[in-house]
Amino acid sequence: MAWFDILLQGLLLLALIAVGVHYKGMAIGLFGAVGVLIFVLAFGVAPGAVPVSAMLIIMAVVTAAGAMQLAGGIEFMVSQAQKLIRRFPNQISYVAPLTTFAFCAGAGTGNIYYSLMPVIYEVSLANGVRPERPLALSATAGQLAITASPVSAAMAAMVGLLAPQGFRITDILAITVPASLAAIVIGGLLMNRVGRSLEEEPEYQRLRAAGELQPAGAEPAASAGVAGRRSALIFLAGVLFIIAAGIFPALRPEVLLKGQWVEVDLSQLIQITMLTVAALIVALCKVKAGEIVKSPLFDSGMVAVVALFGVAWMANTFIAAHESVIVGGLGALARENPVMIAFALFAVAALTTSQSSATFSIIPIGLALGLSPATLAAMWPAVVGVFLLPTNGSQIATVELDRSGSTRIGSAVINHSFLLPTLVFAVVSVSLGLLLAQLRS
Repeated sequence: MAWFDILLQGLLLLALIAVGVHYKGMAIGLFGAVGVLIFVLAFGVAPGAVPVSAMLIIMAVVTAAGAMQLAGGIEFMVSQAQKLIRRFPNQISYVAPLTTFAFCAGAGTGNIYYSLMPVIYEVSLANGVRPERPLALSATAGQLAITASPVSAAMAAMVGLLAPQGFRITDILAITVPASLAAIVIGGLLMNRVGRSLEEEPEYQRLRAAGELQPAGAEPAASAGVAGRRSALIFLAGVLFIIAAGIFPALRPEVLLKGQWVEVDLSQLIQITMLTVAALIVALCKVKAGEIVKSPLFDSGMVAVVALFGVAWMANTFIAAHESVIVGGLGALARENPVMIAFALFAVAALTTSQSSATFSIIPIGLALGLSPATLAAMWPAVVGVFLLPTNGSQIATVELDRSGSTRIGSAVINHSFLLPTLVFAVVSVSLGLLLAQLRS
């Protein structure tokens, strides 16, 4: 009976996501809330956790990005990036995800991608590159970076589990970093062959005919001027501070909490920093604060917040109700076949939308089975499976940002733009990681 309930509720979850995708925009979040209501009333399931931190980070980042956009900062950043990309336009499918990977690994969070997302989109569009390719790769690379970051929460969990085996953080990074970089390059090679060209995209053609988008390959807008340059530099300074704070804990301020001095949580530091960036842009770049809500970036960001609110709430409600059965079942499979550890990491990450949860749940099983720490470190990047289902905030935000219509969530839910990068990154990084682990033995 338990498995029947799980199957029924799982099908309901997928069906409501599909309905939300059909109606587009924030509808995926609205129907997610419908799913929570049905779980509560029809199945007696307690509402799951609301992704408050992710929502606040999106709000803070798009507020700063919206202010920068009004000041002309996006135009300035695009013009600078185009100097390199115009020579080899298709190279953005490599440059963008590798840059995102480096930034997110440095900061210890995939949320840094939100800061880079509008620039990647604008540069792609201006150079006639299908935005889906670099955007999907970059969003997924930001999640892969968690296993190559010395400061991520998931890495802290992994180090805690493997340190008693004499396996240090540098040993983990020696496997995950090169394996991840190779996966991103191979992913770029494959994604450059995905989908029709931008000029053949129906939605792009419609929007361009309506005058709502600049034609692909057109010259960039006129120089953004002093205010644009200044706003971009302020924005980038905020991003670099967040990265530095992720790498060097000494930069994170300490506060007195219940009689103890503790570091400010990095998620909160991102929110504080990006809102401060927005304030500085308003004060120094002659941007009217009331106009920020009218900027395209802010508008698409708020749609993403509502969408994330509902759909992640529904997914968390489903998982919390059946976590012991789902995770326990996958753990049993891993015990029977050690190779299943990688599949279990991928599946648990997809179902819990958390690399840390997958690490805590599955890695101890691998240790109990007697697998070497190097082998487990090699399999660990499989937690990029968090992107298997389109319920992550950065996925939803990317779809909303890409007004060309190339980045999308398909009617079957699972056929979304991020599926191929997710599968390629998982397969390549784990395969190469296992080879590197074998060479170490």
